[in-house]
Amino acid sequence: MPFVPSVEGAGIAEAVGDQVESVAVGDRVAYGLPPPGAYAKVRNFRVARLVKFPDSIDDHTAAAMMLKGLTVHMLLRRTYDVKPGDYILFHASTGGVGLIPRQWAKHLGATVIGTVGSDEKAELARAHGCDHPIVYTREDFVARVKEITDGKGVPVVYNSVGKDTFDGSLKCVRPLGTLAVFGTTSGPVPPFDISRLQWSGSAFLTRAGVFTISQHRPIFRRRLPH
Repeated sequence: MPFVPSVEGAGIAEAVGDQVESVAVGDRVAYGLPPPGAYAKVRNFRVARLVKFPDSIDDHTAAAMMLKGLTVHMLLRRTYDVKPGDYILFHASTGGVGLIPRQWAKHLGATVIGTVGSDEKAELARAHGCDHPIVYTREDFVARVKEITDGKGVPVVYNSVGKDTFDGSLKCVRPLGTLAVFGTTSGPVPPFDISRLQWSGSAFLTRAGVFTISQHRPIFRRRLPH
């Protein structure tokens, strides 16, 4: 104490500053960025990071989708700009961020390969746009990706798992492709010899961070619905 956790929330604007024009009292607003404090009943928040949402979206959905949606936009449109015809690999395909990019990538015309931990999760991933679910607990995901892509590999791998899937992910990236690490649920990636990227087809490696990108106001506004 007095720390209040969480960076995602939604509610009704009860008061605004004298110079605020983008939000009015009574507007329904949501946010998904720091500073923490979303577990509070009432709070002050920067208007630059608030998003108004319509009555067709309930408060719980608005609060839950902001950080995840911003993260997915960062991955699919800025970290690597997914294009029609791309084959992409997304780990943890049914996690908190996992289901959104399958649908979004399919809308962009991509073929989605996703790793999951069970047959039940494979069906869930398939129902949300995953063309090739791979149950990594019994399948070699590197071999399956090579099989699906005729040995070419994928232009981008999105890895929220961290160290356990890092080496395999690098093997799945095609020459001049991108490995985007955006989470470390299995632990951080250990230090490694950077020359490995050269021998992996001069691959690009990034540790994508949604909070960093969203600090830039013009970029943040472009990523929001109009």
